[in-house]
Amino acid sequence: MTRAADKVTRVDADLVDSAIAEGRRQQRTGRQQLEYWARVGRALTTHESASVKRVQDALAGTVPTTELSPDEGRAFNAQIRARVSEELASADYRRELTARGVTTVSIDEDGRIVEYRSDGTTHVLDAG
Repeated sequence: MTRAADKVTRVDADLVDSAIAEGRRQQRTGRQQLEYWARVGRALTTHESASVKRVQDALAGTVPTTELSPDEGRAFNAQIRARVSEELASADYRRELTARGVTTVSIDEDGRIVEYRSDGTTHVLDAG
């Protein structure tokens, strides 16, 4: 059987690190572990079962989490962790806060502390 051509994609660094560590324990490469996790996830999400439906309902807020079984609770928590990680990775808090009129500070590429003002101006703060 011929293997399909690989496609390049970006994967979150902490997920790759976790895959490498878990892959070592399972005698897999990091790539093999990521592929394994992806296949397991695909299989779980494509086979609609009562448990999967209950977890989805809990995520939608229509089933209280207290009514989930321990296994369903673990699946629920795993999905919440994944969603939070995705949201944090794409959040631009400086832009959001500046739009609300909040002045923020952060370290720029040169290691300087920069103040970002709500009027769109910036000011490099002196170290001394």
